Amino acid sequence: MSDIVSLTLTEVRDKLAAGDIKAEEAVAACLDRIEATEPKIKAILHLQAAKALKTAKALDAAGPDPAKRLWGVPILVKDAICVADAPTTCASKILENFVPFYDAACIRKLKDAGAVILGKANLDEFAMGSSTENSAYQITANPWDLSRVPGGSSGGSAAAVAAGQCFAALGTDTGGSIRQPAAFCGTVGIKPTYGRVSRYGLVAYGSSLDQIGPLARTADDAAAMLTVISGHDAKDSTSAPREVPDFEKAIAGAADLSGLTIGLPDEYWGEGVDDEVREACRQAMDTAKALGATVVPVSLPHTPYAVATYYIVAMAEASSNLARFDGVRYGRRAPQAKTLEELYELSRSEGFGAEVRRRIIIGTYVLSAGYYDAYYRKAAQVRRLIRQDFLDAYSKCDVVCGPTSPFAAFPIGKMSGDPLQMYLSDIFTISLNLAGLPGLSMPVGLGKDSGLPIGMQLFGPAFDETAILRTAKVLGNALPKLPQPAGLA
Repeated sequence: MSDIVSLTLTEVRDKLAAGDIKAEEAVAACLDRIEATEPKIKAILHLQAAKALKTAKALDAAGPDPAKRLWGVPILVKDAICVADAPTTCASKILENFVPFYDAACIRKLKDAGAVILGKANLDEFAMGSSTENSAYQITANPWDLSRVPGGSSGGSAAAVAAGQCFAALGTDTGGSIRQPAAFCGTVGIKPTYGRVSRYGLVAYGSSLDQIGPLARTADDAAAMLTVISGHDAKDSTSAPREVPDFEKAIAGAADLSGLTIGLPDEYWGEGVDDEVREACRQAMDTAKALGATVVPVSLPHTPYAVATYYIVAMAEASSNLARFDGVRYGRRAPQAKTLEELYELSRSEGFGAEVRRRIIIGTYVLSAGYYDAYYRKAAQVRRLIRQDFLDAYSKCDVVCGPTSPFAAFPIGKMSGDPLQMYLSDIFTISLNLAGLPGLSMPVGLGKDSGLPIGMQLFGPAFDETAILRTAKVLGNALPKLPQPAGLA
């Protein structure tokens, strides 16, 4: 069984298709791995072992289906995405008893492709955080060092993939919440272009920023997942009516980086980046040049304003989106409330954690009369300038590259008492969400001082996920492979 969970998604998929492994064997191997590792890392909120085995047995009875790209492959899903008849809590007490009766669009596509849903992964409450310490239920540990965070908010998904509990997982990325935990846990994570993947069935945090995407072990695995979950959806008004390429086939023959121009923004490589992060990313760039890429300097001059801009926009949208959880229409209803005002106040104060309440309050403030123009309108204007920075950069290069995070995974509890410091940790990821462009984080080695995974980001033009997937595939094949996570040894 341990041999099965060490395979990549594409490897296990091919063995399943050939009949070398049964779907039930693949699911059982993941469940065994979960049983062995879950007490240490606490990546999963809701495990559906019996249902997953039943699904796998039904697949085996019908036999492999070549038309189904992910036939028999076990997958985990971030608990902000609706799965029919499975709890969807967003790691919040206010939704602890919520069980949707429908599948999100991406889940429906996964099931149609033959994937087996194992359960729901932990996250920061309502996806608000960068460490998965804000969950109302448990703190997830990093498989590389159990005293450190896995990143967030998709930390449960990233940790589960790194620990071998599944072959891929879905996360969501509002300001880096796929890419940053991918970097901390040594996995590949991709945030697609805004509109590439339907948001139908995703519990919204920041509606103009959120995107669903995969976390996996290799670029090929991520490409296979992205091909399945992408596509226009009439139920989502933000879904783009764009043709979806077969990303896996598009990168299949990639062997070098000849003809590729990579832009290095000064703002991502200077002050504030740990030496071990800069060194690992520089070595990856040396490898890219050896593979035929041309490296040129570019500038993203409005990067210093990205953190303030992002948190104004995101908190304003959070305030609006979470207004529906009021004790009347959705979620927890305070039983001791005697008046309507008490019902609102008690249901929300008891149901939401501290970080969610903080963001709702700030978001309401920046949208209030007298402050809207000073904050939200100004942030919207700066957001446009940030997007223009990327468009200008792409006139000089094919992809933009920089560290995913200024540092490797930090100790649990180190930043939980300092929200501003935690917000600043997203400095290299949030610009891409504001611009609505695709980005991918890939592991480029272990830090010389920390011994922890270092992640590097690749940014692409709108709807050109192929460019960053191809670059990640070639680089990933050339760079030394990471060993098994030390924390689970």
